Amino acid sequence: MAHAYTPGLQVSERTVVRKERRLPLKGEVLIKEGDTVEAEQIIARAYLPGDVELLNIAGQLGVSGDEIKPYLKKKEGDEVKKGEIIAESKGLFGMFKTQVKSPIDGVIESISFVTGQAILRHPPQEVSIKAYINGTVEKVIPEEGAIIRTVATFIQGIFGIGGEGYGEILPVCSSPDETLTPELIPETAKGKVIVGGSFVTYEALQRAVEVGATGVVVGGIDADDLRRFLGYDIGVAITGTEKKGITLIVTEGFGRMNMAKKTFELLTKYAGRRASINGATQIRAGVMRPEVIITQEGEAEEPHKGWETGLEVGHLVRIIREPYFGQIGRVVELPPPLEQIETEAHVRILKVKLDDKVVTIPRANVEIIQG
Repeated sequence: MAHAYTPGLQVSERTVVRKERRLPLKGEVLIKEGDTVEAEQIIARAYLPGDVELLNIAGQLGVSGDEIKPYLKKKEGDEVKKGEIIAESKGLFGMFKTQVKSPIDGVIESISFVTGQAILRHPPQEVSIKAYINGTVEKVIPEEGAIIRTVATFIQGIFGIGGEGYGEILPVCSSPDETLTPELIPETAKGKVIVGGSFVTYEALQRAVEVGATGVVVGGIDADDLRRFLGYDIGVAITGTEKKGITLIVTEGFGRMNMAKKTFELLTKYAGRRASINGATQIRAGVMRPEVIITQEGEAEEPHKGWETGLEVGHLVRIIREPYFGQIGRVVELPPPLEQIETEAHVRILKVKLDDKVVTIPRANVEIIQG
């Protein structure tokens, strides 16, 4: 019998989380296997070569390229400061000298006695990566980074914008169906991860940015409000590079949608705890989900991978189509025959127990909640 492969959001109070942290180019790894690291600790760094600038020494001195050597005050490999003299003419009776000054802070990479030009290079730019989560270095990737392991409360969302951030969890809504409005966001939300309910307004997002919040986690958002906030239509590539001063994580979808009860309860339970968040999302393929990670003490079992083989009775699932969109329940039956649904199509169905009833829906309308 064919399996229905429907992996979905992971919402787990206690699970093992691993994060691979890699530099974009070869560099230096600053930690070793077995080390305990903090989320905001730099664990690896590399240096990008600085940009170059051409300096026409011969042209400024009014001589040919092969005549500049006697006028040089600096040589190849020397460091220079902006405004420092690199070459100087003798002038007339020691006066009216022409000076060639460095336009930048940097290094003289080369001087050509053919063209009379010097190549100056800006200082290298440091590129570093942080651990992102509190944990232990499980494996070092030589010259690139490491794999960090931790035990944590792990919550994935459907969609997000903005990159990695850190802050204390700050619930401001009293229930998962409450709308996050500007009045609910206090001045003390600076540096915090605000937890809302079913919906966030454009004005509330603006308020969160104004007070300096790190992130907002909420059930739903209006697509027009998101477009207005960003200033452009979101594409189908990877999100996460947006520079709006905040990370937004939407847990359920577009529109006014109650945050899943389990998600809301976990975030509320850990109010005041420091979390690592990331809004990066692979929209088209769904291979990257926005996330909230709250490190826990002690150990936990490795994540259950049974969902890889398909749906099973007992699996916790999230419904991703109307009329039960966003609701979470447990699979109680998986009838093998195809059944006709309202659209008259014949599909495989399943029965899901929600809080107050059992509903029958197509298997394609659910995703498994890992954890």
